[in-house]
Amino acid sequence: MRGRAMELPDQVSDAVAAPTFLSLQNVRKTYPGVTALDGFSMEVGAGEVIGLVGENGAGKSTLMKILGGVIAPDSGAIAIDDVSHERLTVETSIGAGIAFVHQELNLFDNLDVAANIFLGREPLKAGFLKLVDRDRLRNQVEPLLKRIGANFSPDAPVADLSLAQQQMVEIAKALSIDARLVILDEPTSSLPLAETEKLLDVIASLKASGIAVIFISHRLHEIERAADRVVALRDGALAGTLSKAEITHDRMVKLMIGRALKARTQTPGRTPGKVALAVDGLRTAAHPDRQLRIDVRYGEILGLAGLVGSGRTELARVLYGIDRSYGGGVSLDGEPLMLGSAADAVKKGIFLVPEDRKLTGVLLDLPITENISLPNLRGHSHRYFVSASMEAATAERQKADLAIKAPSVQTRTGTLSGGNQQKVVLAKWLAMKPKVIILDEPTRGIDIGAKAEIYALMGALADAGVAVLMISSDMEEVIGASDRIAVMHEGRISGILEKDQFNQENVLLLAVGKTLGERGAPDRSVS
Repeated sequence: MRGRAMELPDQVSDAVAAPTFLSLQNVRKTYPGVTALDGFSMEVGAGEVIGLVGENGAGKSTLMKILGGVIAPDSGAIAIDDVSHERLTVETSIGAGIAFVHQELNLFDNLDVAANIFLGREPLKAGFLKLVDRDRLRNQVEPLLKRIGANFSPDAPVADLSLAQQQMVEIAKALSIDARLVILDEPTSSLPLAETEKLLDVIASLKASGIAVIFISHRLHEIERAADRVVALRDGALAGTLSKAEITHDRMVKLMIGRALKARTQTPGRTPGKVALAVDGLRTAAHPDRQLRIDVRYGEILGLAGLVGSGRTELARVLYGIDRSYGGGVSLDGEPLMLGSAADAVKKGIFLVPEDRKLTGVLLDLPITENISLPNLRGHSHRYFVSASMEAATAERQKADLAIKAPSVQTRTGTLSGGNQQKVVLAKWLAMKPKVIILDEPTRGIDIGAKAEIYALMGALADAGVAVLMISSDMEEVIGASDRIAVMHEGRISGILEKDQFNQENVLLLAVGKTLGERGAPDRSVS
């Protein structure tokens, strides 16, 4: 890797041992008032895994758009196989074998898996009739799904797949174009433990096949495991590179943000209060024949871990009144809780920060003010009319309290970074004084600096006496942010871990249905 780099002690200059497939030299891209890329240079060798890291707004998305041919750089040189290009077009990029797996899914949920993977490239039959040859299509898709360890068939409707499974369809789609470079943009942000392991195995198999990978992730422990080199972007410039031997969490953070990040620690002596939300024998749509029992107490962060399909999100949907239960009961403050809708949950002080903030958390086209006031229009009204000044006052207060980075509270929410969008989701609920707040994957797709701020906000909520239920597929997050950890397996709580039991092995054992210390058959002792 060669390029203009800032003077940092952790910077390392590495020569690319493999033949160079892609080269960028002094690439620059500006927008009105913003320098997105500032003389950025890098090289990618065949069969090389590069971890690309940087905070939101560092220039990663602009770089990916240039490589995909979506936008042109203002200056600089791009070469593929030593052939120079002023810019790449979409056709040139695809023709060169550059494939993308985007964080935001780009699937048609009215089609099945096979149709999505080969959309526009379907094998045809019947001559001029040009009918889709379903048998050939299925035969082409099956080995791709097998390669990534997918547990669904080519005929499965995408609408029936979980978010994690849909992400795997995107990966299969990228592999279907005879790729020479696969760019994975936050591919594990929605993947739980087992699926993440499968993806890291896929990356290793791509590398072994001579396919280069650019792996973009805010989960730095995954970069540490998978990458041959790390390239760090900061404010559009190359902040430095790290060789395989020098890749550590702390060094990556220092390159990304220019300083060491203060280690996250648990608040010592946090003593939870009485039980806020009690779940007794609840059965959900995920596993209607299995009962679960769980308590969430005031003044604690209860982490909820488990593999994909274990029923965590379905539990959250029942507790928030979106879905009806299949049996069992829930109580709030010792009184039976009857929810007919999410509006009933909000009235009771139970709020949900959903997994997909862009789909169900915020309205991207509305300004910050209207997103924050939307759940409580009555509280921002005067004589039956919504008061813009009351909305603005609440938004200004929440913007300051949560350190939302935006030019003003009238800024369109869709223009904010992922971390600041998540803060807007939190702001609308915190303005209403929650009793119980459920956070489903609260830091998905958020950079390391914004994660630390979200963790601090969660801790402040618990310290203020709020009951916090945090659903997360990030092992480090669950262990680092929780006061207790509940682990789900096939619709039931397979175990509760106290702080002195926190480690990855214990979480994984419970997640696959075993008991602590067990290595044999899954435990079935809990109904």
